[in-house]
Amino acid sequence: MDSFDIMMVALKFNEKINQRDLDGLVELMTDDHAFIDNSGDIYKNMKEGWREFFENHPDYRNIFTSVTVQNNVVVMVGYSTYSNE
Repeated sequence: MDSFDIMMVALKFNEKINQRDLDGLVELMTDDHAFIDNSGDIYKNMKEGWREFFENHPDYRNIFTSVTVQNNVVVMVGYSTYSNE
């Protein structure tokens, strides 16, 4: 994959998050997909993880102000929004 394709996969992944599209996310995850949270905890069963996340935060959205690719790593800068209800 070239840098553009890598960036497009990352943007599509985020699009599926913003749409709360669990099946779309699962299609984009590799067999060895792992989610690492900001505490450094690693989660492997992300289908259930995303399902719970969407239930707990139904209006969660990521908004990026900058997206770049450096050495096959996508760097997305921005913020997330959601209610605390």
